[in-house]
Amino acid sequence: MNNVYQKCPQFTNEHYCLRLVTKDDWADLLQVYSDQQAVARFNSDNCGGDDFHYTTQERIQTAIDYWLSMYTQQGFVRWAIIDQQTTTAVGTIELFHRDAADYFDKCGVLRLDLRADYEHTNTIEQLLSPLMTVAFDLFNCEKIAIKIISTTAERAQAFTNLGFTPTNEALIGHDGTKYHDYWIKTINS
Repeated sequence: MNNVYQKCPQFTNEHYCLRLVTKDDWADLLQVYSDQQAVARFNSDNCGGDDFHYTTQERIQTAIDYWLSMYTQQGFVRWAIIDQQTTTAVGTIELFHRDAADYFDKCGVLRLDLRADYEHTNTIEQLLSPLMTVAFDLFNCEKIAIKIISTTAERAQAFTNLGFTPTNEALIGHDGTKYHDYWIKTINS
């Protein structure tokens, strides 16, 4: 998969910087992952029961260690979303290539974990736009999928604006569980 795991690219615009998460991000990310309102929007499908609700320094540090380990093992990339004005991490983006015997074969699966006060259509578009221009090449995929639950109108509008459409297809988990509410963008859309 190109060089995303040899050197993690950084994406910067006037509002946000996406860079590989670091251990030093723990305090900012604890604010994100301890907020139940934000956590309700996160995608924990196929994550072994983890609900991403972390309320202690130890738990968020364990999660960051795991994310960095998975990057080293070429499992996924977890970028920290840095607000350029405040220089704080306000969320993370995970992206990985998925090969499977379902509709989501040769697919990049995207997860967006964002602090609740940043959950706005224009914010989501601003922080994702630089990544979306190269995501298909970086992860050698034909489509990109994200789970969007029905109660997240701002998120749904942002992804509509970015070219994603809902699908009725189920993502089949490791244990055969069917996961729904996915939206996709194909390489040609």
